[in-house]
Amino acid sequence: MKPVNASPMIAGAPRAVSSDEERLILVDEHDRPIGEASKLECHLGEGLLHRAFSLLLFDRQGRLLMQQRAAGKLLWPSYWSNSCCSHPRQGETLAQAVRRRAGEELGVSVNPRFEFRFHYEARYGSVGVEREMCSVFTAVSDALLRPNPLEVDDVRWLNADTVDQLVAEDREVTPWFVHEWTRLRSQSEWPQSLLGVAAA
Repeated sequence: MKPVNASPMIAGAPRAVSSDEERLILVDEHDRPIGEASKLECHLGEGLLHRAFSLLLFDRQGRLLMQQRAAGKLLWPSYWSNSCCSHPRQGETLAQAVRRRAGEELGVSVNPRFEFRFHYEARYGSVGVEREMCSVFTAVSDALLRPNPLEVDDVRWLNADTVDQLVAEDREVTPWFVHEWTRLRSQSEWPQSLLGVAAA
């Protein structure tokens, strides 16, 4: 991807914010909790359906923050994706998890707005699989980014047309982001309605 509308990557001392041993919430097809398993167990073999979230962060100009996933990630390393994504912890609401992860991964405070939930499965070659019940949130912020280099290799602020082109032509985009972006773009009131959200 060409560096269009790039923001500088400003990172403090790297801090690990995830591990293969962390416990994820297993759910059924209605997003009802049915147990827990390690992150590694959820992503190997046929995978286990678990709860997750994605955040799409926009600036006041309506540009989307895309991140290039760290090269050390097990699944889809170095691929471009939405602003950040992860998993809620036991006893944590999805909105709380989004706020926590935005701080840990991007160094920003956000006021997330729930958009929709979807179930998807995607395999990354012979390495592993994603089987997630994913809740999608949006937020608006012009705050200075401080990405965590253990999670993020690069960031770009991209306008909607550029993201459309990236999704259509670039194979190195995560499969969950393609679904999320396509669905958001199909909403007639979007993205104008996003810009009415108070910036964090």
